[in-house]
Amino acid sequence: MLKEFKEFAMRGNVVDMAVGIIIGGAFGTIVKSLVADVIMPPIGLLLGGIDFSEFFAVLKQGTTPGPYATLADARAAGAVSINYGVFINSVISFLIVALAVFLLVRAINNMRRKEEAPPAEPTTKECGFCFSEIPIKATRCPHCTSQLSVSASA
Repeated sequence: MLKEFKEFAMRGNVVDMAVGIIIGGAFGTIVKSLVADVIMPPIGLLLGGIDFSEFFAVLKQGTTPGPYATLADARAAGAVSINYGVFINSVISFLIVALAVFLLVRAINNMRRKEEAPPAEPTTKECGFCFSEIPIKATRCPHCTSQLSVSASA
């Protein structure tokens, strides 16, 4: 059983997938920081100094009654809240990750298309008389011995 597990774990696909998951987690952290620290502050500034991560609605007051100035204050008081501002940030993070993955897959597909060799020129043709396959440069069919013309070749 241990041997089977080792074979499974060391397959190329499993190792590649593990590397992808690790890099994806790191990429997710970078995107989260990009959204929270780079994209949302200017958007909030343009909208009058709004911090989207501080948008929340209190469903149940905590041990210290509200109103709460910040989400951290509400959490510290033990209030139950819907944090829709954090959700907005998460949606923007998702859209950025989806765009990045789309661009990566698109670039890989473009590289694959360029690497594909054009179809090779045909090396054979069909005899117009006996329909046998013969070399493309043949002027006489080796099967039926007919003289071939340009119009008789396929």
